[in-house]
Amino acid sequence: MSREQALRELAPSGVLRAGINMSNPLLVTGRTSEGDPEGIAPDLARALAEFIGAEIRLIPYPSPGLVADEAPNDAWDIALIGAEPQRAETIAFSPAYAEIKATYLVPAGSKLEDVSQVDEKGIRIASMARAAYDLWLERNIRHATVLREPSVEASFDRFAAEGLDALAGLVPRLASDAARLPGSRLLKGQFMTVQQAVGTPRSRIGAAVVIRDFVEDAKRSGFVSRLIERHGVSGLSVPQD
Repeated sequence: MSREQALRELAPSGVLRAGINMSNPLLVTGRTSEGDPEGIAPDLARALAEFIGAEIRLIPYPSPGLVADEAPNDAWDIALIGAEPQRAETIAFSPAYAEIKATYLVPAGSKLEDVSQVDEKGIRIASMARAAYDLWLERNIRHATVLREPSVEASFDRFAAEGLDALAGLVPRLASDAARLPGSRLLKGQFMTVQQAVGTPRSRIGAAVVIRDFVEDAKRSGFVSRLIERHGVSGLSVPQD
C-alpha cells in the first residue's frame, strides 16, 4: 500500500486521529501550552501523520483500556498503547517501538525475593485494572489474588494502606513508589515486558502494513532513540529485531 492509499484509509478527512494513553508518564510527559499531550507517543503520532501527509489530532484517554475499548467505534485512527493479545482481537499492532519491564514492589520485611515466588495462595497483588501488565496477570496468575484499582496511584494507595504483599507495575514507576514507602523494594527479575506499539482498528488491516514499515524505520533510523533522549526518559528501551 502506498502512502497515498494509507492516507485515504487511515485519514480520509486529511486528519489522523491518534488515541493517546495519558496514564503512562514515560510516554506522555505532560501537556503543551495549548493543552495537547506531549512526549514520546505524541511525537511518534505526529511523525506518522507527517509520513502519510496528514494533519494530526491527538485524543487523550485516561487509561489504555479506554483507548482499546474504542477500537470498533471509529473514535480514533491509530492508538499508541501496549500490544497485548486481548487488545489484538480488535487492533492490528505494529512491531513494538519501545518496551518497558514490569515487576513487583514488596513492602518492608517481605520474604519474597523473586518474581517467580509471587503466584502463591494467600499472596495479594495490587494492580491497575486493564493496564498491559494487568492483562498479563489476568492470563497468568493462578494462585495469588489480584486486587484491581482504576489508576496507578489508586493501586499504590491500596497496596500501602492495606499492607498488600505486592504491587504490580512498570519498573520506573515502581522505583519512584519505593522512595515513598520506606523499606519497600523491587523484586528481582521481571514478569513481563510491555511492548509499546502503534495500532489501528482491524477493519483497516491494509494500512497496518504502512504503520509497520514506519515503526520499523523509526527504530532503525534512531528516531525513537532520539525521542527518548529528547524527553529525558529512563526505563524505556528500543527492541532489537
